[in-house]
Amino acid sequence: MTSKWEDLERWMEGQKLPRGFDVLREPDWVEHFVRKMMTKALPDIAGHMSATTSAAISESKQFLGVKFKLPDGCKRDDIRLLIREDMIRIEGLPGGKHELIKLPKLVQPRLSRATVKAGVLHVKVRKRMRGRKVNECPINWV
Repeated sequence: MTSKWEDLERWMEGQKLPRGFDVLREPDWVEHFVRKMMTKALPDIAGHMSATTSAAISESKQFLGVKFKLPDGCKRDDIRLLIREDMIRIEGLPGGKHELIKLPKLVQPRLSRATVKAGVLHVKVRKRMRGRKVNECPINWV
């Protein structure tokens, strides 16, 4: 007879989870895993979990561009733009609402620019480079 721990290990192997340091290369696996489990467990409310947005995202070698049509009734002084490495949050929309925009690549939040033209918010943010720098470490001989 197998133990509950062995059953859990067998189940985890079947879930195709990233192993070891691969988790660091795939930061979205937790979100996808939870979404999949919620869809199986509660199919009626799973549809409300997805953050569908009307934002258009473009990508170049160094930048991500996001265009978001601001709804009617937005006030200039109410709109706030918060940028995280993996997400943009637009606050101050009519009705006290906010919008979350999941970014396809990690970015450098401090290196961003935003403008509004004809009711469309344009955000340009620099992507975080994946280059692996090598630094030589001096050795002290004692």
